[in-house]
Amino acid sequence: MPIKIPDDLPARSVLQGEHIFVMTERRALHQDIRPLRIALVNLMPIKITTETQILRCMANTPLQIEVDLVQMASHKSKNTPEDHLLAFYKTFDEIEESHYDGCIITGAPVELIDYEEVEYWPELCKIFDWTTTHVHSTFHICWGAQAALYYHYGVPKHILPEKLFGVFKHHALTKKSRLFRGFDDEYWVPHSRHSEVTAEDIRKVPELKLMSVSEEAGVHIVGDQEGRQFFVMGHSEYDVGTLGEEYFRDVSRGLPISMPKHYYPDNDPSKKPIDKWRATGQLLYTNWLNYFVYQTTPFNLDLLGRNSLDCAML
Repeated sequence: MPIKIPDDLPARSVLQGEHIFVMTERRALHQDIRPLRIALVNLMPIKITTETQILRCMANTPLQIEVDLVQMASHKSKNTPEDHLLAFYKTFDEIEESHYDGCIITGAPVELIDYEEVEYWPELCKIFDWTTTHVHSTFHICWGAQAALYYHYGVPKHILPEKLFGVFKHHALTKKSRLFRGFDDEYWVPHSRHSEVTAEDIRKVPELKLMSVSEEAGVHIVGDQEGRQFFVMGHSEYDVGTLGEEYFRDVSRGLPISMPKHYYPDNDPSKKPIDKWRATGQLLYTNWLNYFVYQTTPFNLDLLGRNSLDCAML
């Protein structure tokens, strides 16, 4: 089954060109089925790229998914056309009374700023609160994950001496978790960030479980004990060229940037990088949607929060 998106969303032509099954709103109206409702809170500057990457990962599933794209009302995006935002995005006040099977909150390039100094922090805190009562399971990415861990559990972030940048090997600590069903013993995940949360800080919080780590990149995935919140530090949704585009952009601007590790063959930026994380990314999103959203969410979303998850799934 496909992912349901607006007829004119730019991601539609990209995904269809990759033979990914997407369904327009017009066609979905003729199907007698309740799709999973997912809110995608997109904090990234170049929103069209991010929404396309995440929609691609969610589309590889037999479930029909209806996505609401959400932007911050308290922040004006400078890198996404205004007409795109007006046509396809909602603000939090437009969805505040709605319930969703799942929510994805992306990262943002603001790791070096104190949380409380981020322009849209008060609005984001409202969204964090809202997810605990109006969303069945929430998937936080990179800075969004660090911010949510800080807000919900007081877990601090630590500024890294240099940017963590590249593709790194990982392994699951909770191998029997359904989130990792089908994963290899070792798998690769892209990272691009200036800050981290530590395993030591995570283990101090009994409500949290450290699920996946990397010897080089540190904490990867943290989950709460009920499967209602996941905090993912890497970017399994990235396209093969994303890190390279970021690298050459910063080089052209004269910014201090190291070559992404384990990315270019023979560490030669003139060679095309090899995508070695796409299968893992597809599995991660598919497993989350299947086991922690679809199989446990109430059919009637008004009953959200009244049913409990099977903790054995973690």
